[in-house]
Amino acid sequence: MAYRTAEPSVGELVKRASEQLTDLVKAELRTAQAELAQKGRRAGVGGGLIGGATAVAYVGLMALAGTCVALLALVLEVWAAALIVTGALFVVAAVLGLAGRAQMRRAVPPLPERAIDGMRSDLDEIKERVHR
Repeated sequence: MAYRTAEPSVGELVKRASEQLTDLVKAELRTAQAELAQKGRRAGVGGGLIGGATAVAYVGLMALAGTCVALLALVLEVWAAALIVTGALFVVAAVLGLAGRAQMRRAVPPLPERAIDGMRSDLDEIKERVHR
């Protein structure tokens, strides 16, 4: 004699789907959190290295500026040589500042791209199964 197992009710199926969807969303959120934490650590290390490089470059720029003033002082008065070098540095700073501002305007906020893609594919799969 074969025993027939009872099919789950619609209410039970809805309850299971709801629980599975909740678990899926929680898993995707954990993935997004881990991805952002990893990106944050890398950004922190990169920012520190860039800060160190900037400090050394600043000292080098000051030495270069002094060298340029000394070189121009061979053919001009010292005050005129210093004024020319100072003006050139301000022009370079303005160009770099404008270029940096343009880049910042085009920057996008960091997003957990893999997690978002995972959520999209999960939602597409759910939609497809619902429409069957």
